[in-house]
Amino acid sequence: MKRYYLYLFILIGICCFSEVKAINTGKVFNGNDPAVRYIGRTLVSPDGSVAFDWVGTYLETRFTGGNVSVRVSETGTSYYNVFVDNKLHRIIKVCGTDTLINVVSGIDKRIHNLRMQKRSEGEFGKTTIHQFVLSASGRLTEVPAVRTRHIEFIGNSLTCGYGIDGKHRDEPFLVETENCNRTFATMIARYYDADYTLIAHSGRGAARNYGDSVRVSKVTMKDRMLNTFDEDLTLKWNFTAYRPDLVVINLGSNDFSTEPHPYKKEFIKAYKQIIAQLREHYGDIPVLCIYPVAIQAPVFSYYETIVAELNDPKVFLLKLDKDLYNRTTDLGAAWHPGYRGHQKMAMWMIPYISTIMGWELTNKTIE
Repeated sequence: MKRYYLYLFILIGICCFSEVKAINTGKVFNGNDPAVRYIGRTLVSPDGSVAFDWVGTYLETRFTGGNVSVRVSETGTSYYNVFVDNKLHRIIKVCGTDTLINVVSGIDKRIHNLRMQKRSEGEFGKTTIHQFVLSASGRLTEVPAVRTRHIEFIGNSLTCGYGIDGKHRDEPFLVETENCNRTFATMIARYYDADYTLIAHSGRGAARNYGDSVRVSKVTMKDRMLNTFDEDLTLKWNFTAYRPDLVVINLGSNDFSTEPHPYKKEFIKAYKQIIAQLREHYGDIPVLCIYPVAIQAPVFSYYETIVAELNDPKVFLLKLDKDLYNRTTDLGAAWHPGYRGHQKMAMWMIPYISTIMGWELTNKTIE
C-alpha cells in the first residue's frame, strides 16, 4: 500500500506554485482557442478563459514543441489525469489563484495528442483555464477525429469514481483516490468510442441525499442536473452545446441508504421529474435507468412503477445483480467499488446498451 501511494504522489508531479516567467518566453494561447475541444459543461468568459467543475470534464487538442503548461485559477483543489497520445503522462494537482502549471514535459517536439481530464468532482474545486503556454516553437492544432457518439451519465459517487484508487475498503476517502477515468461510465464510453459527460455528485439522490434528516432533500440531482456548474445553483445550463445519444441514470443508493427513506410516491415523483427534464431538453432519446448494486432497500418495484407510468418506449430499466461484485476484493476506499467492481458493472451494462442502441458488440477489452 505504501508503495502504491508513493507511485501516486510521484505521478502528481507539479502542484500549486506561483506563476513563472515561462509565460513571457513561450507561445500563449487563450483557454478557448479554437484548437482546443472541451467535452462537458463549461463557461467561456469574454477574456477567453474557460471555467468548469463537473467531474469528468475533459479537453482535447494536439501540440508540438514538447512542453505544455496551463495558467489556471482554482477555487479549491482539483486533480487531473493528463494523457499524451492516449497514455497517462502524469497526474496533476491544481490549486491557487493564477498559477502556471506544467502538464507535459520530457517528450519529443513532434506533434502529439493531449487530453486533460478532471478526475475529481466539483465539490472539491472549480477550475478556470486562462491560457495554454507552449515552448517558443510550439503550436496547438485541432484533433482531427471527432467521435460520433455521446453518452451522458447522471449519478452519484459511483459515477464520480469515489475512492476507486483506494486499495482497501477500510481506507478513508481522499480526493487523491477519486478517479472518474476508471469508472463503469468512462469504460462504457471508451468501449463505444463515445464522448461522455458526467453529471454526478457524491451522496446525492433523486429525492433524498445521503444522511439527510428528512425524507425529501431540498437540492438533489434532479436540481443539480440543470446547472452549468455542480456547485453553483444559480447559473443554468442552456442544453444547446451537445445532445447525447443516450442518457444513463444511476441513482437511488443514497435515497435509501439511511433512514428516513422517501415514500414510494416521493421517490417516483422526483425520478420522473428527472426524466421529464431530459425529455424537455434532449427530446426523444433513449434513457437507461439503472437499479443500483448497493441499494439497501427492496424498492425495485418503485423503478418498475416509474417505467410503467411513463409508458415511454425509449425509457429502459436494467437491474444490477446485488452480488455482481465482491464486497472485499472488488472494493476501493470507503467501501466503494474499486476498478474491478466498476469493470464488472460495465460488463453487465454493455450488452444491454448494445441491444437498446443497436451498437455492435466487439472484441474490444472493457477497461
